[in-house]
Amino acid sequence: METVLRQSPAAVAERLRISEIFLSLQGESTSVGLPTVFVRLTGCPLRCRYCDTEYAFRGGEFMELPELLGRVARYGVRHVTVTGGEPLAQPACLLLLQQLCDAGFHVSLETSGALDVSGVDARVMKVLDLKTPGSGEVARNRYQNLDYLAPRDQVKFVICDRGDYEWARSQISERRLAGRCELLVSPAYGQQDAAELAGWVLADRLPVRFQVQLHKILWGDEPGR
Repeated sequence: METVLRQSPAAVAERLRISEIFLSLQGESTSVGLPTVFVRLTGCPLRCRYCDTEYAFRGGEFMELPELLGRVARYGVRHVTVTGGEPLAQPACLLLLQQLCDAGFHVSLETSGALDVSGVDARVMKVLDLKTPGSGEVARNRYQNLDYLAPRDQVKFVICDRGDYEWARSQISERRLAGRCELLVSPAYGQQDAAELAGWVLADRLPVRFQVQLHKILWGDEPGR
């Protein structure tokens, strides 16, 4: 009789489906330009119109956490970004973040803001993408997440058009985001002119950090960069 081997729930909980792990320069956030290991988790419940990582919606391979941490460590850099997809769609992401911090890495999490961030290790820098109307997913914003942001965290607005900019400006004012954490605005790649957006920010003296995607300038749409 054939023996069927089943993994325990604990074993399943300590593995993640990974799309890719790679070394690059951080292209966004306050860590822009720093050599960073990116751990891209597979899967996302959102379908943003400007998404540039649709290949991470499916596929990938399962990895146990010890193997994953070993892969990250071999790159020999301090900064690690856990991204997706939507990394928090996999519950074991929380354990990964904790173990990366325990190992001494400077860890950031790129999240859509649609899923609960309250369980994220306090040592992790959260980069929360507040979805604009132009993304097509504005209804998925979980505004309770704003209550869990610390000064070292960041809220990002990807701007597709003038309507998105006006919406972001009203969110910053109505939710009193200025001073709570770092605020980032960036043009949606291939949709919003960067110089035009920069002009709006300057005209309104908006209390944000304007950014463009450095990796897009350097490597375009090349995956894994």
